[in-house]
Amino acid sequence: MRSTRAALHELDEERLVRRVAKGDRAAFEELYRRTSPWLAVRLRRRCSDEQIVAETMQETYLAVWRAAGSFAGASVGGSAVGWLWTIAARRLVDAFRRRAHHAEPPPAALQLAAAPAAEEEALAATVGGDVGDALRRLAPELRQVLQAMVLDGMSVRETAVLLGLPEGTVKTRARRARIAMRKALA
Repeated sequence: MRSTRAALHELDEERLVRRVAKGDRAAFEELYRRTSPWLAVRLRRRCSDEQIVAETMQETYLAVWRAAGSFAGASVGGSAVGWLWTIAARRLVDAFRRRAHHAEPPPAALQLAAAPAAEEEALAATVGGDVGDALRRLAPELRQVLQAMVLDGMSVRETAVLLGLPEGTVKTRARRARIAMRKALA
C-alpha cells in the first residue's frame, strides 16, 4: 500500500487522470489530494457562498471520476489541471443558474412591479432632460430592463430574477433598449 502511494506521488496529474479512467481509486484520491485545495480557493474567489463551493467541488470530482476517459490531455494541448478547472467552472455556472432560477425577487421588487405609477414618478425624479424623455418613450418592457440594469446597477441574473424573465430575454431587451436610446439621443 505504501509503495503504491509513493508511486502515485511521483506521477503527474495527467497520468493520474489516465489511471482514474481505468478505475484506479488510489489515483483518484491522489488527484483529489493534490488539486482540491487550489480548486477550492479558485472557486471561493468567484463565489462567497460556501454551500455552492462545496456542491461545485463535489459535482466536479464526481464528473472527473465519471468522465476521466474523455480527457484528451497533452495530445490536444490541454492539461489535466486545466481540464479539471474547466469542469469546475462549468459546474459553478450551473449552480449559479440553478440558484437564479429558484430565487425569489426581494419583497421591495415585487412592490415596484405592482405599482407602475410609482415607478414612473421615481423615474421622472431620477432622470431628467433628453435622457429622461428618451427613457420614458421606451416600450415598458425595455424600460424595466434598462432601469434595473443601469439605474439600479443590477446584473443580468438579478434583473432576470426581478422581472421573472430568462437571462437571454433580459440581454436581448437591454440591447434593444440601448439601441433605441442611442437613436433617440442622436
